Amino acid sequence: MGDALTTGLIGLAVLFGLIVIRMPIAYAMILVGGGGIVILSGPTIFLNQLKTLAFGQFSIYDLSVVPMFILMGALATRAGLSQDLFRAARAYLGWLRGGVAMSAIAACAGFGAVCGSSLATASTMGRVALPELERNRYSGALATGTLAAGGVLGILIPPSVVLVIYAIIVEANVVTMFAAALIPGLIAVLFFILTVALYVWIRPDAGPRGTPADRAEFRAATLGVIPVAVIFGLVIGGIYAGFFTPTPAAAIGVALVGLYGTARRLITFAGLRASLLETASTTGMIYLILFGAELLKIFMSRGGVPQATAAWLADSGLAPMTILILLLVALILLGCLMDSLSMILLAIPFFWPVLVELNGGMFVTADQAGFGMTTEELKIWFGILALIVVELGLITPPVGMNVYIISSLARNTPMSATFLGTMPFFCAELVRVALLLAAPGLVFWLPRLLAG
Repeated sequence: MGDALTTGLIGLAVLFGLIVIRMPIAYAMILVGGGGIVILSGPTIFLNQLKTLAFGQFSIYDLSVVPMFILMGALATRAGLSQDLFRAARAYLGWLRGGVAMSAIAACAGFGAVCGSSLATASTMGRVALPELERNRYSGALATGTLAAGGVLGILIPPSVVLVIYAIIVEANVVTMFAAALIPGLIAVLFFILTVALYVWIRPDAGPRGTPADRAEFRAATLGVIPVAVIFGLVIGGIYAGFFTPTPAAAIGVALVGLYGTARRLITFAGLRASLLETASTTGMIYLILFGAELLKIFMSRGGVPQATAAWLADSGLAPMTILILLLVALILLGCLMDSLSMILLAIPFFWPVLVELNGGMFVTADQAGFGMTTEELKIWFGILALIVVELGLITPPVGMNVYIISSLARNTPMSATFLGTMPFFCAELVRVALLLAAPGLVFWLPRLLAG
């Protein structure tokens, strides 16, 4: 056991070394996981596992929803849904001080609910909202920081590709995870809008007051957003109501978005072809990372690393809640090194067994209380918390993918100003994490309502 544990710890060190030198995360996990299995169990065991491992991973029915949601997001980008959402939000909120930035937040939330991808949300809404923010003379930091932070809403508000991946990793129900994510997602939208309001209250020159929309503009904007509301209502509402499971729901979403974009003559054959190629490329990348994560999980399990970590943490005398907070901080730090999907696939297979043990496993002693919830409840609660802190990696240096995307669009604003502009939203996210830690019922309320 000692030799196996040492091998596992060395494997972890090698993995992080490969990540630091910028080896693609999928190849790093495959190399370390496969090599570790060969060292601990021999090449014959490794080759026998390869015969069925890939098929076993990729034939999971729940995983079929991933390419469908990716395709729906790609089509939504080309169907003009982002412009409709921003126009409607601008009509409702634009007259407030900082209202255009608030409109961008609301539009990011709406587009994320159709797209399911933070990077696509940031990129698409950046192209739509940034010119309007600049035209209204918003400060560069507030304009770009708002769009970079608004993009992270796509990772949590259902449907979310990363949320589906998390559910598959911990064997949670995808529909339950979607239900659990809705209230925290809406809280994020509220907190971000309040953050903008506080920002412009402190610095009124950063976000001028906009002009109210006239009746014709208001009516046109409201009518324009109805198709988006219908698509979201049929897809997510149908899932919550139990009319269909996520995969058929995603297929319906793809059909509706495609028909809507075609009717508006915004999705051409070339656009459809580009969307399909984008979906295939992104799905292939996700599947390869999933395969590497499974190999790494097998290696870590055979090396006894999660079990040893749980035993060490239990012996440390720290309360389970304190350990959970430390794990969330570790996820924030990991977010400074890699993208959100890679972080979920790397960290969750390692962190989750630790939390299970601390919640009531063999390492919990009589004077330790665990988290006071069932394993199924812990899956849901930790998943939402993990995805929130994973969001932070999209706006924190040095990776900060959303910041890089927005900076590539805002040529006149230094990247340092964009990172500075995201810091108020970073603080708002920490407040949201603290709220959900203190009140887990905010996560469980909707799943329990739908189940009951």
